[in-house]
Amino acid sequence: MPFINAKDGTRLFYKDWGQGQPVVFSHGWPQNADAFDDQMLFLGSRGFRCIAHDRRGHGRSDQPWQGYDYDTFADDLLAIVEELDLHDVIHVGHAMGGAEIVRYIARHGGKRVSKVVLVATVLPIMLRSAANPFGRELAEFDELRGRLVLNRSQFLRDIAAWFYGTSRDDAEISQGISDAFWRQGMQAGLKAIYDCIATFSETDLTEDMKSIGVPTLFLHGSDDRFCPAEGSALLAAECVKGAELKIYQGAGHGICLMEKDCINSDLLVFMTPLQE
Repeated sequence: MPFINAKDGTRLFYKDWGQGQPVVFSHGWPQNADAFDDQMLFLGSRGFRCIAHDRRGHGRSDQPWQGYDYDTFADDLLAIVEELDLHDVIHVGHAMGGAEIVRYIARHGGKRVSKVVLVATVLPIMLRSAANPFGRELAEFDELRGRLVLNRSQFLRDIAAWFYGTSRDDAEISQGISDAFWRQGMQAGLKAIYDCIATFSETDLTEDMKSIGVPTLFLHGSDDRFCPAEGSALLAAECVKGAELKIYQGAGHGICLMEKDCINSDLLVFMTPLQE
C-alpha cells in the first residue's frame, strides 16, 4: 500500500486515482479516505487526479499516541502535497476535514491551492457561545466521549443514524451504509477518535478562514443533526470573502454518500472552469 511519511515519521496511507488537475480530499471523523470513493470514482473518470489520505490514527495510517490537533493535521496534509509535488490543487473536505484544510491554508499559505470545497462543515466552531448561539454545549461532547469509551462498537452503531439520517421521524438509512460507517470507525484508533472530539468541537477557526483567498464553495444539508447549518455553514460562509453557499433541503450530515449525485454534479460544475 502507498504511504507518505509525516515529519514525525508517522506513515500516512493515501490513494491516488486518475490523471489531471489534482483534487485532494480530507475526510471527516471518524472515517477514512474510503468515505470519498464515490466522488473519486466520478471525478477520476472525468479528467481529475483524485487523492485522499487516511488521517493519522484513522484507517490504514499509523496510530501514534499524540498529534490529533489541527496544526499536526495541517502539517500532514502539507507532507502529502509536497511529496506528490501537487500544484493548482482543489481541496475538498468533509466536516473536520474542511477545518483541516482551513488550518493548512492559514498555517502554510495558499500558493498551491486553487479552490476549496467545504462540505457539512464544523466551522467556525461547534461550541455554543455568544458568537454562535446555535452551537452545542460542552456537555454534549463530554457525553460523546463517555459513550465512546464505554462501548466503542455500539457507539458507532448508534451514531450512524445520526450521521447519515435527519431529524425527520421517517428518515432511514440502509444496513449497508451503517455497516460501512461502523467499519471505518472501528479501523481508527480509539485514542485518535477520542482526542478528535475535542479538536473538532473546541477549536475556533474564525481567524483562519480569513486566510482563504481562493474561490470557496460550502455545501451543507438543511437537516444536518451533527452540524446544524445555522451554527456552521451560514456563519462560516460569511467569514470567507466571495464564498458560495448551497444548502441541500432535507439532507443530513453524511451528504457525500446520501446526496452523492447532487454533490458530484455540483463539484464538477465548480471545478470544471479550471479545465478550460
